[in-house]
Amino acid sequence: MAGGVLEAARGPAPGAWVDGLVGITIFSASLVATRLALTGMDALFLSAARAALAGLAGAAALLALRQARPCRADLPALAIVAAGVVVGFPLLTALALRTVGAAHGTVFLGLLPLATALFGALRSGERPSPVFWLLSLAGALVTVGFAARGLDGPPGPGDAFMLVAILLCGLGYAEGGVLARRLGGWQVIAWATVLSLPVSLPLALALRPAEPAAIPMAAWAGLAYVALFSMLIGFVFWYRALARGGIAAVGQLQLLQPFLGLGVAALILGERIEPAMIGAALAVAVCVALARRFA
Repeated sequence: MAGGVLEAARGPAPGAWVDGLVGITIFSASLVATRLALTGMDALFLSAARAALAGLAGAAALLALRQARPCRADLPALAIVAAGVVVGFPLLTALALRTVGAAHGTVFLGLLPLATALFGALRSGERPSPVFWLLSLAGALVTVGFAARGLDGPPGPGDAFMLVAILLCGLGYAEGGVLARRLGGWQVIAWATVLSLPVSLPLALALRPAEPAAIPMAAWAGLAYVALFSMLIGFVFWYRALARGGIAAVGQLQLLQPFLGLGVAALILGERIEPAMIGAALAVAVCVALARRFA
C-alpha cells in the first residue's frame, strides 16, 4: 500500500490515466444502457440481474485464473465496495431513471469526482493540494452547470436517489482503489460481485420476468452491457487506474463522463450534440489536466 501512496504523491503515471480514461469511457454508456434495459424490465430485476451476471462472470474468472481468496481483514472493505458499486449505485440509479431522464442524471455525475476525492482523502490518507480542490470544484461546477441547462421543476424522488447513488459510488470507488493496491484491480470487483451473489442471484431468479420473450432485444442488450461492461470490465481498468495513479487525481477523469455519455446518447439515441457541449468539455479537460499537475 505504501508503494501506491508514494507513486500517487509523485504524480499519476501516464498508464494510470490511460486505464482511467478507458474505464470512464465504458462507464459513460451506463445510463443510456440502463434506460434501454428499463424499456422492458423492472428496476429491481435489472439491478439484481446485472449484479448476479457480473458475479457469475467474476467467479468464473477467479476460478479459471486460480486466484487466492482475500484474507479476512479485506472482507469489510470488499463489503463496502459491494454496497457502493455493485448494489447501491446500480439500484438507486435504476430507481431514479424511472422518473428522470438520462440527461437529467448527468447533473449528478458532475459531483462524482468530488465525492471520490473526498472519500479518497478519508480512506487512503491522500492529501491533495488546495489548488487541486479548487480545480476539482471548478470542473464540477462547469459539468453540473452544463448538464443542468434546460432542467426545470422542483427536486423529486429521482433527484434524491441520484444524490445518494453518487455518495455510495464515490465511497465504493475510493475503497476499491485502496484495496486494489493489495488485491489487484480486477480482483477487487470480481470478489465484490461474488460476495453479492448470495443476495443478487436468488433475487434475480425470484424477480425474473414472466414472459422473457416479450422483452425487446434492446432491453436485453442494455442488461448485458451494464452487467458485463459497467459492472465488471470497466472496473478492471478503473480500479487499476485508481491504485496506480491516486484516487483523488485520477478520479477527476470522471468530469468527462457526462460529456462522453451525451456523445453515446447522440450515437445510440440520435440526440443532437450542441456547440456548448464541446466548449464545456474543453473547459473540463483543462481542469482535469491542471488537477493532474497539482494533485
